[in-house]
Amino acid sequence: MLTTLLDWFLHLDRHLAVLAAEYQILVYVLLFAVIFVETGVVVMPFLPGDSLLFVTGALAAKGMLSLPVLIPLLIVAAVVGDIVNFAIGTLFRDRVKHGYQLRFIKPEHIAHTERFFERHGPKTIVLARYVPIVRTLAPFVAALGSMRYRTFLSYNVAGGTLWVVSLTLAGFAFGNITWVNDNLTAVIMGIIVLSLVPGIVAWLQERHRARAGADRQA
Repeated sequence: MLTTLLDWFLHLDRHLAVLAAEYQILVYVLLFAVIFVETGVVVMPFLPGDSLLFVTGALAAKGMLSLPVLIPLLIVAAVVGDIVNFAIGTLFRDRVKHGYQLRFIKPEHIAHTERFFERHGPKTIVLARYVPIVRTLAPFVAALGSMRYRTFLSYNVAGGTLWVVSLTLAGFAFGNITWVNDNLTAVIMGIIVLSLVPGIVAWLQERHRARAGADRQA
């Protein structure tokens, strides 16, 4: 199972190219579903949203997918996904305030996202689009923190639009470059690694703070 998922993540271009050639309408449904689930379902933060958007843009550059269809479709998927995520957070808000433990989310992921909000405020909804895990948890944590829905919605639309347009157009711009085509798997791996860097940096900072706190108590 894990091997199959890893193969899909690293060879998105090949798998999507096959689907686009044989089932063009189906591939649009699949792309919508992946982006929606990654942003809308709190327990699915591992889906490859960034690399998926880049690859769809690259395939559009080859004429295998339609850019005018892709961009609005995936913006809707990203925005609606976050709205659903926010609604789920709203449902759990009172329970969490009364000490309910969320078994389906790691506490450290919640804490990391909360610190992101402390640093960036509502702009987190926009910035988190480019940070795996935080991207999925930001709407949920925003709802737990009682962010006003109007505020959330405005940042959600801005963030979803910027995320989809920037990464899809990046793929479209580089999709016809020979080196990129010949090394697309390496490019996908690079995108995945770069998207993980903010999380790794935050984890290291948290470890440093924890050690500093332990030293002071000692």
